Amino acid sequence: MSKIIIKNQTEIDDISVLTLVQRVIKNGRISNNGKQYCYLTSLDIDNQEYHIVTDLNKCSDVFTFYKASKK
Repeated sequence: MSKIIIKNQTEIDDISVLTLVQRVIKNGRISNNGKQYCYLTSLDIDNQEYHIVTDLNKCSDVFTFYKASKK
C-alpha cells in the first residue's frame, strides 16, 4: 500500500485541490507503462491555467498542484 502526498502550491483551498487530485486518481495509472498517475494534468479555473504533476516514489505517489506561468 502506498501513501498519497499532495503539495498545494496555490491559493486554492485544500478541499478543492483534494477533489481535483481525486479526479486524476479516478483516471487510473496511465503514465509510465501503467505504473504512475498522469504525469501532468492541465486545468482551467477562473481563466487561469493550473497543473497537477505526479511523481512516483518507492512508497508514495506525490501530486503537486501549482499555477502555470503565463507565456
